[in-house]
Amino acid sequence: MPNNETAFCRVCGFEPSVPPWGMTGSDPSWEICPCCGVEYGYEDASAEGARRYRRRWLELGAPWSDSTVPDDGLTLDERSARVPDAFR
Repeated sequence: MPNNETAFCRVCGFEPSVPPWGMTGSDPSWEICPCCGVEYGYEDASAEGARRYRRRWLELGAPWSDSTVPDDGLTLDERSARVPDAFR
């Protein structure tokens, strides 16, 4: 079972059905986060990359990225609180 460090998007805190970085936190799925649009394993491969992506996403107003996936119903603050500590 994934833990808090592996279950959530490193940029926005979204919880996809499959851990974005696998169970160990070292095997990215290369999927696109439906919330912020980051590609797991690319723009979030480092803490600085995740922070940089987050800043740009927030500057755009933190839009929901994939209109085919329903919003998870959380506020930006609730979702952001789930970003792994090392990537804040």
